[in-house]
Amino acid sequence: MSAVISFSFLCLLLLLGKFLRIRVKLFQKLYLPSSVIAGFLGLAIIQLFGESMPGECFLGWNQLPSFLINIVFAALFLGVTIPSLSTVWKKSGPQLVYGQIVAWGQYVVGLGVAILVLTPLFSVPDFFGTLIPVGFEGGHGTAAGLKPTFDLLNWSEGVDFALASATAGIVSAIVVGMILINWAVRRKITTKSANLESIPESNIVGVYDLKTRPVAGFQTVSADSVDSLALHLAFIGVAILIGVGLKKILLLSELLIPALAASKILQAFPLFPLCMLGGLILQLIITRVLKLDIVDNGLTQRLSSTALDFLVVAAISTIRLSVVAKGFWPFFILVLAAILWNVFCVMFLAKRLLPDSWFERAIAEMGQSMGITATGLLLLRVVDPEAKTPAYSAFGYKQLLHEPFMGGGLWTSIAIPLAITAGAKPVFFISIVVIFIWFIVWRCLFSKLKRTS
Repeated sequence: MSAVISFSFLCLLLLLGKFLRIRVKLFQKLYLPSSVIAGFLGLAIIQLFGESMPGECFLGWNQLPSFLINIVFAALFLGVTIPSLSTVWKKSGPQLVYGQIVAWGQYVVGLGVAILVLTPLFSVPDFFGTLIPVGFEGGHGTAAGLKPTFDLLNWSEGVDFALASATAGIVSAIVVGMILINWAVRRKITTKSANLESIPESNIVGVYDLKTRPVAGFQTVSADSVDSLALHLAFIGVAILIGVGLKKILLLSELLIPALAASKILQAFPLFPLCMLGGLILQLIITRVLKLDIVDNGLTQRLSSTALDFLVVAAISTIRLSVVAKGFWPFFILVLAAILWNVFCVMFLAKRLLPDSWFERAIAEMGQSMGITATGLLLLRVVDPEAKTPAYSAFGYKQLLHEPFMGGGLWTSIAIPLAITAGAKPVFFISIVVIFIWFIVWRCLFSKLKRTS
């Protein structure tokens, strides 16, 4: 009964979040996702009335996000037609370079501010700066998924700061993004001269018109054999199982190398990026070995998005504000530095690194690097509602090479344990070197591309 009450209360919060999005003009203007609104509502209820409410209402909420993030990452490549590397590079080369520089720059800015300012002034650990790439580039899912890592490395409060960082990131991405879009429209920088007054009511309220409702996905098998949604959920489960197997292999290899065992780096490596690899392996087996076409990306993404929505509600609701309050000023300075870095990338780097439709490409990248992919697409949809620029295809193809490594990918999963166990400086200098390499790649391959507005 306790689990039923806990799940039902989580559902109630999500519905209330959607109702508030429909009714409250401020939430509509900010384009706040219903899950974020519901999370704030849950956080307020727990802080104000938590002690007087039945414990069953919040049972297991603090553990739920670290489980749901495995579903989100396992579904990432399921049902996706995986193109060749040459096709991805041709379609998204400059976008990938720009996105990588933005992402690695978050490590440089976050750790640099921590090493030079926050540690001397506030006595916080230098790895405090990793909160920016975890919360901004990674988002709530990555922050919550790293909870076991933070716990294992004796920094349990890290998950609260990371979730607070993700919340600050997604809200500031939308607010700052809309400010930049208004600036670009007034200066006629946008390629197609977007008209903010013509944004459809369905986008503002968040409810599709009856006649324009998109298809959520396609059934790939007949219901008398197995329900399509159940089949796709089973595929996600198998992808997670493959991820668990990969984690076991890592732990076994750690036993063979004493230095790794002492550092706890592989023990602290989170499960969710391995679930992403599990999904990729499973997709390749289904399509290239079994030669079956029974996985629909629309259905897997609906399941992934469902998990992400519940994850965000539970994650924001369970932030320990008392922990964040103790480190408020260093946290505030860190978040401000991260916002300034992302604005600098849009205002200065984008027009120099991106060959065409630079603002549309950059605003999508900013939304994703400060929130989630959906935030980036939301901002892009505002500035290019009819998808007339190449920004959509470049951004989409770039994700295929970007996400496996950054924003909760393999590098994020290595960098956080490394920064905590070995100190921030190795990660800081590695990030600088990688940014330098990406600039060289741009200089050699893309600097002579014709620049347009």
